[in-house]
Amino acid sequence: MSAQQAGHDMTSTPTIVDNGIELLAGELRLAVRADLGGSLAGLWYRGTPVLRSTEPGRLDGPRQSACFPLVPYSNRLGYRRFAWQGRKYTTQPNFDDSPHSLHGVAWLRPWQVVSREATRLTLRYRHIPDGHWPFAFEVHQDITLSPQSLQLDLRLRNADALEQPVGIGWHPYFPRRTGSHLKIDVDTRWDHDALQLPTHSVTQDGINAPVAALAFDHCFGGWRGPACIRDEQFSLRLCSTLPYLVVFTPPAREHFCVEPVSHVNDAIHRADPAMHGLATLQPDETLAASMTLEVEAS
Repeated sequence: MSAQQAGHDMTSTPTIVDNGIELLAGELRLAVRADLGGSLAGLWYRGTPVLRSTEPGRLDGPRQSACFPLVPYSNRLGYRRFAWQGRKYTTQPNFDDSPHSLHGVAWLRPWQVVSREATRLTLRYRHIPDGHWPFAFEVHQDITLSPQSLQLDLRLRNADALEQPVGIGWHPYFPRRTGSHLKIDVDTRWDHDALQLPTHSVTQDGINAPVAALAFDHCFGGWRGPACIRDEQFSLRLCSTLPYLVVFTPPAREHFCVEPVSHVNDAIHRADPAMHGLATLQPDETLAASMTLEVEAS
């Protein structure tokens, strides 16, 4: 192999660093841990974290990551049980001592690398029915980095012989800085009970405030993107094909979350799950979504 060929090969594939896969585009650097739930370990611009970021070799799990996919449901599945098409199902505990199961199952499992290019990576997870989710599915996540943005795409296929309920989304974490501010066009907020299950929706005349002034752990509807996230380092624009946002602004933590999702929290327990975003996939049908984070230095 010539030196020119060798150089071309090195720049056409991502770098493997500390159990992670690294993509570079302009001033952006992205680290991915396929083995830890298909999660992003970190996204940096000139070394400054854009998302909450950890070098891939130091990442302990998806809950400490920059972002992980939510498959095949988002947020909470109430009391770890549900009824579907005349049958009753249960799911296993997966989140500390919560009485609910959270965020689906794919975030807890290793994903396989399907393809790698200089600025693009495709991961796959194949689910065999188990105690955490009773239906088979296959999901691909495409990760694309450009000098100005990060794009994530999910494609979930029902690999089961039965129709199944499906929801998807992403759980990005943003570093809380002194100047962190959210501006998001939404028109409804789902209030919840003491155990974080939604009870009813109320009018929400958008969000436009410093993160330090917010105390949300809610799902919002009527989202008209983008969600604008700014601080003294960056101006970010978060767009998605998904219609709902979960906004989590815990006062005592150094991060906050703005999560594009396909359905209301615990939608499977609403009288009409489909009206609240939950999809029904027939065998071999697919549900797809995308999320883009545009990055501009302040």
